[in-house]
Amino acid sequence: MKRRAILSVYCFQISYHRPCLNLGLHSSLFVFRRCLSHGISLGSTHTRPFPDYSPKKPTIKDAELVHLISTTIKLRCSEPFRSILKPYESNFRSDHLIWVLMNIKNDYKLVLDFFDWACLRRDPSLEARCVVVQIAAASKDLKTAHELIHNFWAKPKLDVGLSFAHFSDRLIYTYKDWGSDPHVFDVFFRVLVETEMLNEARKLFDKLLGYGLVISVDFCNLFLTRLSSTFDGIEMAIKFFNEYPEVADIHLSQTLRKAGALCTGYDLYCLCRLGKIKEAHHLHLQMELRGCVPDVVSYSTLISRYCYVGELQKVLKLIEEMKIKGLKQNSYTYNSIILFLCKTGKLSEAEGLLREMMVLGVLPDNVVYTTLIDGFCKLGNVPAAYRLFDEMRDRKIIPDYITYTAIIHGFCQIGKMTEADKLFHEMVSRGLEPDEVTYTALIDGYCKTGEMKEAFSLHNQMVNMGLTPNVVTYTALADGLCKRGEVDVANELLHEVCKKGLQLNVCTYNSIVNGLCKSGNIAEAEKLVEQMEGAGPCPDAITYTTLMDAYCKMRDMAKPQKVLLEMLDRGLQPTVVTFNVLMNGFGMSGMVEDAERLLKWMLEKGIVPNAATYNSLMKQYCIRNNMRTTAEIYRSMCAGGVIPDSNTYNILIKGHSKVRNMKEAWFLHKEMAGKGFIPTASCYGALIKGFFKRRKFAEARELFEEMRRHGVVADRETYNIFVDMNYGEGNMDITLDLCDEIIENCLVGKPKNEETS
Repeated sequence: MKRRAILSVYCFQISYHRPCLNLGLHSSLFVFRRCLSHGISLGSTHTRPFPDYSPKKPTIKDAELVHLISTTIKLRCSEPFRSILKPYESNFRSDHLIWVLMNIKNDYKLVLDFFDWACLRRDPSLEARCVVVQIAAASKDLKTAHELIHNFWAKPKLDVGLSFAHFSDRLIYTYKDWGSDPHVFDVFFRVLVETEMLNEARKLFDKLLGYGLVISVDFCNLFLTRLSSTFDGIEMAIKFFNEYPEVADIHLSQTLRKAGALCTGYDLYCLCRLGKIKEAHHLHLQMELRGCVPDVVSYSTLISRYCYVGELQKVLKLIEEMKIKGLKQNSYTYNSIILFLCKTGKLSEAEGLLREMMVLGVLPDNVVYTTLIDGFCKLGNVPAAYRLFDEMRDRKIIPDYITYTAIIHGFCQIGKMTEADKLFHEMVSRGLEPDEVTYTALIDGYCKTGEMKEAFSLHNQMVNMGLTPNVVTYTALADGLCKRGEVDVANELLHEVCKKGLQLNVCTYNSIVNGLCKSGNIAEAEKLVEQMEGAGPCPDAITYTTLMDAYCKMRDMAKPQKVLLEMLDRGLQPTVVTFNVLMNGFGMSGMVEDAERLLKWMLEKGIVPNAATYNSLMKQYCIRNNMRTTAEIYRSMCAGGVIPDSNTYNILIKGHSKVRNMKEAWFLHKEMAGKGFIPTASCYGALIKGFFKRRKFAEARELFEEMRRHGVVADRETYNIFVDMNYGEGNMDITLDLCDEIIENCLVGKPKNEETS
């Protein structure tokens, strides 16, 4: 199913009010349904391609036998196969069946006759059966395709779920090269429904969405009718109908309504799904006049849609109406608002809402926690995300593969690959299957940390599991190679990828441009950008920003400003990252006044700075020990609604510690800890040294122990402080333990840690 759709909220539940069918609304979906009924792809940019078929290669001896059999049946097809193939029976194996089919697949009658002969000798492999099913479907013989699938499922099974997974995987695996007729999946879906395997039918429907295919309307209706024929199946039918209203027609809608299953809120729900929020709200207001009092479901539906379009004031007004009417918000209502707050970066408010719903007795579910975890990870606050992940497990709320993928991706983004790998293995041990997104997140993480051996090992593991690496996966690998200076190897990799038919995008080219810039080969990077303009995908804001960053690091500030003008001339909108690059460049070149003018210009033009924008400027004033101006910038940042990140706190704490303003540094450290951020080693070091020089030994010790608990490795100078202190106090055991830590952390003989944030 649509992977990230689970993070959004399904706000429609069962209610039993007076039916009111909106026929006009259903008519508006007629054209779309016609497309769906023919199995036409939805064209989603997130669909995965069908896998290439790559069977085992025959040996020379096997190839000779296959050639003899193929030639014999082609030349003597009118004779009984039992007699003409008798010389080959003793050596015939199941592998030979597929190899022969490759030679005769264009002769459909010959395929069926040979398959029948082979089946009399031994049961065909699942792969061979799926191959013949594909050929039958491609030959428009859906009756035979149906019989072949039905005969397989008519046999007794030890494990239906496992058999379904194997059969669907083989059917998908053989699709691209043996038939490519989407009706084959209609037939499989129909067999599952006819054999009452309704859960498996739903799984197949969801799985095919990932490949951009939808089961035809007729068979969806058959599926829903079977569900609604029993009391227990009605709820599942409604859930499917509500999630995919496009694949159900008016007849089925009326069928379910007669079953007493659909409520008046369905029309409101459909209007919201179609984006007609004003019409939906008007219907909501008219419901009372029709004798149908809006309930929590109707309110939740509207709130969800208003959250989706960012209308916070409307959301607050609807919540107030609910309170007046005595309606209690349910988990769907809360989840919509939490998702909206997470999308807008207001994670503290979102978590506050989580605490509120728990106080009111509304139990959060997996989706609520996953939404928050994903939001904190995207914001870079992985410690806070992991705290929620732990809380979730403590409350016996089971994380799914999306939850694990979100937290794994978060750790990968900050380079904590040990933690990411541990969670990955925990996920697999719990029976959760990682998908392309999970593997790509890990591959990207290892590439970012330069561990290319592990990255390629995961790529191979991914392929062996039948998952198809996409352009994002290969872009991550190319980016990792480029960061190690292996630009030529990255080019070779991408050349091989292109041979496989994978279309490279601008992100891939940007990785090469970035790699060339990082390795100091800016001239080659400029040439590649020129080639992109001529033949490849057009350069985007990231392409130009990468070049600007390279020029800034060369302290050549005239060139990045020229590139910025070129971007504007081409109609490309610079991002906040573009301006941050310029801001950082001005700072590195000592042009702090220019950096201030740039920030002022951004604010005047309505370009919203982020924490990194302010961090760059504050860092330069901290270097100059000008903490008064630094504090003013920080206050301006907070007043503008920009949320400080971990780097903000590291910069401020180090700056205040450097000028011995330990009271302010201590306050900021406590605030930072309260938000779940962990200081860097250099930040801890600055705090400890500041307190030590102020002879605040208790505070220094407390920070040192906290630092060690968090697994942050101190620099040699910080260790020396406590080695000398404990040695002077006669604490020899502690002194020796600290010396051991210095050796274990390989700090012996190294210069002072000059890490900067």
